[in-house]
Amino acid sequence: MFFNKQMKFTSRTQAASAAILAFFALHSGAASAQTAAPTDPRQAAAIVQQNAVIGPTAAPGLSASASSASCSAPGQLTRFERPLVHTMRRLANGQPLTVVAIGSSSTAGAGASSPDATYPSRLAVELRARFPGRDITVLNRGVNGEETTNMMARFAGDVLAAHPQLVLWQIGTNSVLRDHPLSPHAAQLHDGIERLKAAGADVVLIDPQFAPAVLAKSETPGMVEQIALAAKHEDVDLFQRFAVMRDWHEVQHLAFGTFVSPDQLHMNDWSYACLAKLLGVAIGEAATRPIAAAAVHPGAISARPDLH
Repeated sequence: MFFNKQMKFTSRTQAASAAILAFFALHSGAASAQTAAPTDPRQAAAIVQQNAVIGPTAAPGLSASASSASCSAPGQLTRFERPLVHTMRRLANGQPLTVVAIGSSSTAGAGASSPDATYPSRLAVELRARFPGRDITVLNRGVNGEETTNMMARFAGDVLAAHPQLVLWQIGTNSVLRDHPLSPHAAQLHDGIERLKAAGADVVLIDPQFAPAVLAKSETPGMVEQIALAAKHEDVDLFQRFAVMRDWHEVQHLAFGTFVSPDQLHMNDWSYACLAKLLGVAIGEAATRPIAAAAVHPGAISARPDLH
């Protein structure tokens, strides 16, 4: 069901230069929008893990129930395990940052009231607020109904041509909705991640949504686990959308109607805005995270200058 044992997975050690370490010291508190920047990096990480509560999220077209709901999630579900090295280098040097969001309908924005209410549009707002004065572009490259192979076929023109420093890759939902086997998807996912990493981009995977139409499919748990394994073996980050939305429903007791469209599949304005808010926190923290000096390999970054 999962990865073929003969696959070769690679794990690369991430490194940062002295300039980036200095940048971290100034921004280690950026993980929480409502918390003063702590001087101890461990304290900053603890804030993200223990208090990822954002508060009501402003977005157009919200229902009354959604407007009163608080956008929050446990920190362990939203904090990235790995620093976003290419993103942090770009921010540290004051250079423009390009983010590409590629995926299917929940990236394109099915269920949103307008293009401005999609998660990539809302994420652009969040990141610009988190890093004021920075030139940050978030490109929406979602196409309704696509699966992993369709997205990979668009990599050259829709992703790599933009020379992004960060790629958010939302995958898996359409494969399970169509009852496709998981094994071929594992190989495709491996190849896709390798292509994005080879282009010099940080990669964040986004797994399926926790919605009634997705939960009705027996392969959904396997797909969620497969994507998590891919992130681990390929040494990239994962935004656990499925677990975050499950927390909304099972722990915070939000009705599906609060964060799922009437079609019982797609997200809505509230959930897209909350997803963007939580992603903004995760990206901000992972792009300003101090890296222990012992883990730094001198010259690792200067040897491969960021030309994007």
